[in-house]
Amino acid sequence: MNEKLIRIFEKINPWTNVYGLARTLLATSTLLTLIMNDISTLFKPTSDFADYPSCGVDYSLFCIFDLGDTGLGILKWLCIILLLLTASGWRPRITGIIHAWITFSFYHSAVTVDGGEQVTTVFTLILIPLTLTDNRKWHWQDPPKDKTNLSKAVGISTYFAFRIQVAILYFHSVVAKISQEEWIDGTAVWYYMQSPMLGIHPKIFEIIEPILGSPLVVIPTWGTLIVQTILFASLFMDKKHWRKVLILAILMHELFAIILGLVTFSIAVIGVLLLYLWPLDDTFKFKGVKNLSSGLNKINILKTRRT
Repeated sequence: MNEKLIRIFEKINPWTNVYGLARTLLATSTLLTLIMNDISTLFKPTSDFADYPSCGVDYSLFCIFDLGDTGLGILKWLCIILLLLTASGWRPRITGIIHAWITFSFYHSAVTVDGGEQVTTVFTLILIPLTLTDNRKWHWQDPPKDKTNLSKAVGISTYFAFRIQVAILYFHSVVAKISQEEWIDGTAVWYYMQSPMLGIHPKIFEIIEPILGSPLVVIPTWGTLIVQTILFASLFMDKKHWRKVLILAILMHELFAIILGLVTFSIAVIGVLLLYLWPLDDTFKFKGVKNLSSGLNKINILKTRRT
């Protein structure tokens, strides 16, 4: 039994391009939010706090120095550059901590944040041990074969902690929904579509109102509950079913992105779902990316002294 476990342990390698693509999507989500929004939109006074950025957390990147609008603008573009570097896949061991600090700081200091920022904050923090044990130059490269048992233990533990957190996320979402009457009676989508913050344009709502006002509204309402329940159950599901669930989940979140405009949230969640629902012993076969990675590997962006 012990020998079998050792063989399985030796075979598992979490430092794949799947985890790499997940990191890229998480970084892209925050990157797009920063690029597409002005400082005056992201950081501004609220009814609760006259000062900005919000510095309830002192170690936020945006609160280390007393920055005016000019300083915030410079810091915003610095974060954009660092997120581009992270999304490119360069040096996960270095960019992993930087990525987590940026997302954590943005979530706690910006005003206009949604579920996407919370998702990226939680999961980039969870991935830190995995990135710290990843000594590849690019996260698109083949998994390293020279890892110590300690590094593997850290990496595999991080992977399973990541999966458990995803399952908890969907479990909590389902429990929160079924405690509300509109989700039980199937009318929640009708209310969400009219929400001033999350809803669709009034003109579009007028077009689809006959459908949403009919018994058919239970299909998207209960359908959401069913898909999220399946996603939670995927933690215990045979991995041969994972890809079918992944496709179903991506379709659901892309539908949300199109109808409700939750684009960056959708990108972040897809990154999370890829690592959650893609077998650990499998990788993406990206020939173009592999060739690009081989070329980039020859570029000495950072010379390190080897002892």
